[in-house]
Amino acid sequence: MLRDTLKQKIDQLNEDQLQRIAEFIAVVKRQTQSNQFTSVPLWKSATPTERAQDFRTWVEQLPKTDLSLPDEACDRASIYE
Repeated sequence: MLRDTLKQKIDQLNEDQLQRIAEFIAVVKRQTQSNQFTSVPLWKSATPTERAQDFRTWVEQLPKTDLSLPDEACDRASIYE
């Protein structure tokens, strides 16, 4: 019964909402896999899409600040000074 209810609700979601659900499912899968103590690391067992999603999820968890490097820090000439 829960499965049918979820399917109906998923059919009503837009693309952005579906993407967020897919990200959540990827997180749940990783947590489940890590609890099973798999000996194969994610980078070996996951598809490129799953690895990209894992990276995006990790980046989203980083602290968000308005700080950034000054333009001089990215200037090639200043690297050698």
